[in-house]
Amino acid sequence: MTKESMVDGTRTERDSIGDLELPAHAYYGVHTRRALLNFPITGTPIAVHEGFISALVCVKQAAAMANRDLGLLDPVKADAIIKACIDIRAGWGRDQFVVDVLQGGAGTSTNMNANEVIANRALELLGHDRGDYSRLDPIDDVNLCQSTNDVYPTAARLALRGRLRELGDEVSRLREVLLGKGREFSGVVKMGRTQLQEAVPMTLGREFTAFGGTFGDDVACLEQVAAGLADTNLGGTAIGTGINAHPGYPALARRHLASLAGSPVREAFDLVEATQDAAAFVTVSNSVKRVAVKLSKMCNDLRLLSSGPTWGFAEITLPPVQAGSSIMPGKVNPVIPEVVNQIAFEVIGNDVTITMAAEAGQLQLNAFTPLITHKLLSGINHLAAGCRALRLRCIPGIAADAARLRESVSTSVGMVTVLSQTVGYGQASAIAKESLATGVPVADLVADRGLLTREQVADLLGAPPLPDHGALT
Repeated sequence: MTKESMVDGTRTERDSIGDLELPAHAYYGVHTRRALLNFPITGTPIAVHEGFISALVCVKQAAAMANRDLGLLDPVKADAIIKACIDIRAGWGRDQFVVDVLQGGAGTSTNMNANEVIANRALELLGHDRGDYSRLDPIDDVNLCQSTNDVYPTAARLALRGRLRELGDEVSRLREVLLGKGREFSGVVKMGRTQLQEAVPMTLGREFTAFGGTFGDDVACLEQVAAGLADTNLGGTAIGTGINAHPGYPALARRHLASLAGSPVREAFDLVEATQDAAAFVTVSNSVKRVAVKLSKMCNDLRLLSSGPTWGFAEITLPPVQAGSSIMPGKVNPVIPEVVNQIAFEVIGNDVTITMAAEAGQLQLNAFTPLITHKLLSGINHLAAGCRALRLRCIPGIAADAARLRESVSTSVGMVTVLSQTVGYGQASAIAKESLATGVPVADLVADRGLLTREQVADLLGAPPLPDHGALT
């Protein structure tokens, strides 16, 4: 299958299509080389998803262990394959996983890339030349009892489980920082708003507590979705019927994989259904999109609340992490919320792509798992990084302009909503109109009419006594 050319540093390998030259030093082989020629799409190799590569190689290692135990694979070959897998999982040879993240063939190019790298590393460990497949073959030995159609989605599920848990951890940490900020601002009174109009008084602490509280059930949701990915079609081979696999292989491979991964691996209820259905990935995407939507809404609020700094809301200031303009001296922009907004837009767009890719599967296989996997892993990674940026570079440094907020409460007509239960809706409406027309604060009008004292108004607001109008100037 292989011919060496010492002159030009290449070797020639043959597949069912014909001969093809590739670099002599490469650990990948002819199938990978063809994929490089066929799919120069994004310029992003699958090596970018380290967790996926580790999961894929983990599946290969479990398969080799199962095939060895069943007497299907020579123990010497099995041991070399297992050692090669251990090396790759430890970080060796990641630069050899070179096929593009987007590819036709339902992930076959990725599977073959893994088979060839593992095989050539195993050959090297055995003291043989790369490409000497008569001694250890990428397909007959490394891919024994397997198909891309059960290996690839199993690896995707395994990788996604790890990334979802990491995202959950980041969301949980961000939530605690937000709740801490809520406690810090618990005594800062401000006006709440609905439809951007002043509504009723609240505290800035309640606003930040609500930011944190919105993520309260997301961690549990992400964990639940991750747990559901334990059901795999491993052992189903091409379409879920288990063709070309030993009857004892599926259970044994799952047992080894669970041990290697440190988490459960279960047989799907129907392997044929599990091979063709990508609905589980849609569920993952929905849960991730939900977090993205919440994060983006919060970042919208942070940008609005910090707008100004002179003529905007200017209720809070975000930490100045970098200069904001090459032309406007002293300008500082809300860059951390902005980048998280963009991540959220990406994740929401990914959800549409993933939904369409899942829907477009035909008959016994969905050919678009590479796109689904890439979009999910990328989106989750970016979203976790966004949570981390908010937690480390933004939220802790937020400061409140307590005086400005207090002034906004004392001068806002929104106070009448709190007072209406005491002075009556009609009286409160009249006071609100007069305040808007004259600019005299509601508290002053209420006090001037003898309806309530300033102390009583403050008690209704659950805040210290409000200053009179003169004290605000």
